[in-house]
Amino acid sequence: MNTRNLVDLSGPAANAALTEDSILVLPTGAIEHHGPHLPLSTDYLMADQIGRAVVETAAAAGRDVWLLPSLAYTKSDEHHWAPGTVWLTWDTLMQTVVDIGRSVAATPAKTLVFYNGHGGNIALLQVALRELRRRFGLRTFLMGASITAGDGIDGPDERGFGIHGGHSETSMILHLRPDLVDLSLAERWVPDHMADLEHIKFNGGPVSFGWLSNDFGPSGVIGDATGATAEWGATLFERAVANGVAALTEIAGFRHQP
Repeated sequence: MNTRNLVDLSGPAANAALTEDSILVLPTGAIEHHGPHLPLSTDYLMADQIGRAVVETAAAAGRDVWLLPSLAYTKSDEHHWAPGTVWLTWDTLMQTVVDIGRSVAATPAKTLVFYNGHGGNIALLQVALRELRRRFGLRTFLMGASITAGDGIDGPDERGFGIHGGHSETSMILHLRPDLVDLSLAERWVPDHMADLEHIKFNGGPVSFGWLSNDFGPSGVIGDATGATAEWGATLFERAVANGVAALTEIAGFRHQP
């Protein structure tokens, strides 16, 4: 059978196809509010479609890689206030990925990769990597599409805050599912008052902070989607696939000890 979807195989066929070197990829998205201009499925679409393209491209290049069905419902409680968001508590999601890891460990495959499309999952999945390593001996990895803020050259200047419903995410969905985007409803929602802070940052600063998406405005958007284009989305998609394939190449040869 010409497929890289593991669940298309029968149980015996999957057991025969997988080896200790096989890599299983699990896309993790989210169903959550993304402002009035984007669908609730934004993060799910990115994880599912980019993850699939990464697996298929890597397999065509000879990698022993297989795709698991994507997780749609994950940790999206920063958007709990917005109707349409469907979220799991942190402990429910942790137990879910642990149970999935236990099931993977029952196959010949020993490598599990999360391909993540939702920033709210990152911290939890990083903890899960070690939990799955300790409990089941799996080689575990986390990667995903890099959503960069507009810098005034590639899109409007989002001052580093284009993390949710902004230029890059909107451009990506314009590429993947333009029928689901309404740019006429896009607005700029960038917390400019925070941009010059030295210590307190969203990502990468010495001081992090707790937040909900409506802390920065009633739209729940953090970014500026007004200049989004399908062309930029296609560029981001191609970069994400190329980076994902390169990462899987390293993962395929990675061992904790030489």
